[in-house]
Amino acid sequence: MRKGMVQVYTGDGKGKTTAAVGQAVRAAGRGQRVIIIQFLKENLIGTGEDKGLGRAMLPIIVKKYGEDLLGKASEARKRKAAKRASEGLAYAKFQMEKEKADMIVLDEVSHLMNLGLVNKSEIVDFMNNRPTSVELILTGRDMPEEIMNRADLITEMGNVKHPYDKGTAARAGIEY
Repeated sequence: MRKGMVQVYTGDGKGKTTAAVGQAVRAAGRGQRVIIIQFLKENLIGTGEDKGLGRAMLPIIVKKYGEDLLGKASEARKRKAAKRASEGLAYAKFQMEKEKADMIVLDEVSHLMNLGLVNKSEIVDFMNNRPTSVELILTGRDMPEEIMNRADLITEMGNVKHPYDKGTAARAGIEY
């Protein structure tokens, strides 16, 4: 049995989700069962990664929980997002406990903690209670220190220069 590790992709630069999806494709290509849980992205159905994974017909399950709260959000939307985040984590725990996944990606999970939608202790418990064979990938800006301290691999994407800085809008197939 192989030993799974905890990977973190964080930082203010582009590419965190892209790196996680790339790892998922690599794992699926080797016959591993992969589940990607995307938080705060429910309203982004139809992104390039969704379409690409669908066209590739890889055995990767992608589930979306929550909606974008990175701007101003009402208390009702925050409560809904917190409920959806809890549902997503429960789904991930269930899949992990039933050993239905060799790799689990929790995409944008740092925002759940930083926005107070879930407690950091819930994510730490998730990390600590995973079977040793499960590879766990966590993404998002400003990953809390408690998570970083427990990771086996940390990659920090840094923004050196980006077209957004000059007012260029997000481009289909490149940023989403």
